[in-house]
Amino acid sequence: MQAIRKRYFPALAEYVRSGSEQSLFEATEIGKWLQGVHPEDIIAIHEESMQMLVANVESDEALKLYSRSFVFLIELMVAFRFRDEREPVPIERMSAARDQVLRSQQSVQMVKDKYENVLQYMDSGLAIFDNDGLLSFVNVQMSRLFDIPRKTLIGCNLRDILLHPKLRKSTRRIVLRVYKEMVLRRSRYFELQDANGRHLLVTITYGDQLDGDYLFSVKDVSEYKQIEQTAYQNDKLAMLGKIAASIAHEIRNPLTSIRGFIQLLRPHLFQLGKEEYARIILAEIDRANDIIYEFLNSSKPSAPMKQNVHIGSLLKEVIMLCESEALMKGSEIQYEAYDDQMTTSVDVKQVKQVFLNLMRNAMEAIEEISAERSGRIDIVIRREESYAEITVRDNGKGMDQTVQNRLFDPFFTTKEAGTGLGLAVSYRIVRNHGGSIRVTSSSGEGTDFKIYLPLVE
Repeated sequence: MQAIRKRYFPALAEYVRSGSEQSLFEATEIGKWLQGVHPEDIIAIHEESMQMLVANVESDEALKLYSRSFVFLIELMVAFRFRDEREPVPIERMSAARDQVLRSQQSVQMVKDKYENVLQYMDSGLAIFDNDGLLSFVNVQMSRLFDIPRKTLIGCNLRDILLHPKLRKSTRRIVLRVYKEMVLRRSRYFELQDANGRHLLVTITYGDQLDGDYLFSVKDVSEYKQIEQTAYQNDKLAMLGKIAASIAHEIRNPLTSIRGFIQLLRPHLFQLGKEEYARIILAEIDRANDIIYEFLNSSKPSAPMKQNVHIGSLLKEVIMLCESEALMKGSEIQYEAYDDQMTTSVDVKQVKQVFLNLMRNAMEAIEEISAERSGRIDIVIRREESYAEITVRDNGKGMDQTVQNRLFDPFFTTKEAGTGLGLAVSYRIVRNHGGSIRVTSSSGEGTDFKIYLPLVE
């Protein structure tokens, strides 16, 4: 048997790696040479040889080698069967050998199907283009990203995909960006945002391990981005706290002294006809004090003093406080509650501050477009699983994506007289209550804030 192995293994290895006709001819010669050997022993040697050949190769390559090995084995067995017509092999022995070959084929097919099912239902989109540029494999997730049935994609080249009648314009632009960045510029990784706001990470693998094929992988990393953004926001708020702790009190004390002396000088300024100067100075000192107050408030890590309240009742109080100001600024407030008896555990003062900040921002956004259309602020509350979802929606001037990305940054503001701390403080308050805050907006179309606060069962 050792002599058989020494001849069998090199011949099999040569054929499964090259697929050449010459190496297949060697299978015929070996089949004629194997006199007196039981077919099951031949198959055992074949399996033993294949295990050594696929020991250190990838699964796709192993499947290809196994597929070629069956051709080699069948060629050998045919030659073995007819090696000597005077001594024909009993038909039952050939039948048993054939059955064993078929069982091996079925086993490999089962492994192949298993791997393919795993690839089909991965949460990442996968697509493989062969070295002719044709799409040879696409999984379920990738076809969902394209929003095109898988069967119509297989065999398409890039041009066919771009001209596909069911491909959306936004997806077509993304495909072109990926092609330019990853194929033309040879980038291995590319991150982008689609029309639905999802963050997608695209990777490409190519080279000898794929025999010239290109493997594209697309993964939705929106949740990771959200975690990253939250960590980044917390770092900035921590930095803000350190700055506030070191300078706020030092500024506030001299301002108090200046304000006191200006009030003492006010009668003298009145006699000189300069009382307006005193009024302006006092107003500016008060504004500086307000900024410092917000500064200190945003840096305090104080835990909220929680109590159980009906979120609907809290919102009605906020609406009453803002209603007259909203009318003066040309907007009306509409309140809609799908369930206003939902109970949350919150610090009433802090959460009321959040809603007042959002309402004032909405009124100011509407005021800027009041000449174009009548303003409207919608307050909607509903249950979203174990959270109360509070929506504050306006039809004001809206924001572009650049502004949205920096909206909760301390000191970032688009207002001439703004401090840039209102939304940073609101973000911190909501997070301290175990909730979250999200925003969607388009320039010229308005803004939609959604706040999620955990419910008390």
